Amino acid sequence: MGNVTSAKVIAFGDLQFTPRFEYGDQAKVTVVTGPDDGTQLGTGFARFIDAEIPWEVKYDEVILVLEGNVSIKTPSGTLEAGPLDCIWLPKNTKLTYTSKSALVFYTIHPANWAEEQS
Repeated sequence: MGNVTSAKVIAFGDLQFTPRFEYGDQAKVTVVTGPDDGTQLGTGFARFIDAEIPWEVKYDEVILVLEGNVSIKTPSGTLEAGPLDCIWLPKNTKLTYTSKSALVFYTIHPANWAEEQS
């Protein structure tokens, strides 16, 4: 993890969204905070378009829906969220993110989960 950065404002208009892994046609993300800032708290924005993305979260995650609607299919049922709703996903939840169109803000902990997996 990098050195701790100073407190700062991150302007939404300055963020660059990039395709997310093999689902780049369905999800684009931009990181706001994470290990490069010297923090274990990972945050960012994601845009979903015609998304159906299977995943198992390797971290604790909270998703805040800003625009549109998001459904998350889990083994115990489907979670539905619209604008200003939050979804809590504990580590090791197997799921599928689905959305016709949405903008979300996410937080994950730990931000360096991929390093811990190796």
